[in-house]
Amino acid sequence: MRVTANRATCTVSSLCVYRAPGVFDQNEEGHVVVLVPEPQDDAARAAVRDAARSCPTRSIHIDEEGQ
Repeated sequence: MRVTANRATCTVSSLCVYRAPGVFDQNEEGHVVVLVPEPQDDAARAAVRDAARSCPTRSIHIDEEGQ
């Protein structure tokens, strides 16, 4: 899994940080920052999928084949 995020479309909802705090954070403006672009454990991967589904602007992108 490879995780990226589009800060240009991020609306600072913070859902990604709440859903996957070990993978996402926010910068000074509150926009998404990917801390771990390639999460390795199953729990983190599940949390990332949940965060992506929860993102109101679909700013989180997952490449399931990116290993």
